[in-house]
Parts: sequence; structure tokens; C-alpha cells
Amino acid sequence: MKTGIVVAALAFIFAASSVTPASSAQAVPDCSMSVTLADWGENSTGDIDVASGESCQIPIGIRGTVTDSSISQKPIYGKLKKINASTFEYRAKAKYKGNDTFAIKATGQGPKASGTSVITVHATIK
Repeated sequence: MKTGIVVAALAFIFAASSVTPASSAQAVPDCSMSVTLADWGENSTGDIDVASGESCQIPIGIRGTVTDSSISQKPIYGKLKKINASTFEYRAKAKYKGNDTFAIKATGQGPKASGTSVITVHATIK
């Protein structure tokens, strides 16, 4: 009889350890990005690669503190949403493969400069 209880207890522990709580949603990864960021007050451009239907995050990587940001040009073949002042999320349209472009306007203060910059992003959707 003891063996049956031990087996049942082990089965319960195994089942409980393989359950993933609903609150542990998988985080959206940062976009694979190639960009040369200018200083605050200067505009810059960047390139990202993203799979069709997938999402990735775009952190504003200009040195210093982002005080405000917004979408200045919406993408045509995807959706862009602001997560917080320094991070945006881009989701490519499902079943679309090609190119997309959007722009983020950010204001901030860095060690050498302050001002507003527009970061234009060219997305390659695979």
C-alpha cells in the first residue's frame, strides 16, 4: 500500500512541476537591430529583421534619459505600440514578407546634449 501512495505523490509532484502559470507569459525579445544612434537633438536611422507575424521590442538606446516619446510615423505592414517612454514594440503583419518603415520621436537629456530626435526604422519582414 505504501508503494501506491509514493507513486501517486511522485505523479502529483511531476504534474505540478510541469504546469506553467498563466502569469509567466513569454517576454517579447529585443529586435535584432543595426543602428548608429546620434546624440539627443540629432536624427538617426536603423534596420531591424523580424519574422512575419512576430513581435520584438525596440529600446531607445540614446545615452541619457528619455523624458518623452511618441510614434511619429506609423508602419504600414505592422503595428507599433509604446510600452513606456524608452521602449516600443513592433509586430509584423502575419503572412506578409517584405519591408516596412516607421519612426519614433524621442526627447531626452544626455551627458553632452539634450533635445528631440527622430529615429526612422526600416524593417525587413521575413
